[in-house]
Amino acid sequence: MAKYCKKPVVIEAVKYAGKGNLEALPGDVRGEVPEWLWEAFAEGTAHSTNGTDPLVIKTLEGDHIASPGDYIIQGVQGELYPCKPDIFEQTYEPVTEK
Repeated sequence: MAKYCKKPVVIEAVKYAGKGNLEALPGDVRGEVPEWLWEAFAEGTAHSTNGTDPLVIKTLEGDHIASPGDYIIQGVQGELYPCKPDIFEQTYEPVTEK
């Protein structure tokens, strides 16, 4: 059986703190909301009720809930999805800009 290694891909992500708040990641300004997340709220791809939990993200597989502590990732084709912190930390590492 053939084996494969995941290609290195740089993604953008923010950590959801709950109640509509984001946590700063290394290199980010605290509370900074990336433009792609503002666009997702404007388009209805992401929404919450009056800035409270849960944060719902519409994906191709249906609606997914982002719980406090989850990361919200923008994928390589602009898609958004939540990711549990343990999976995120096993899969991704910070990128240092040169």
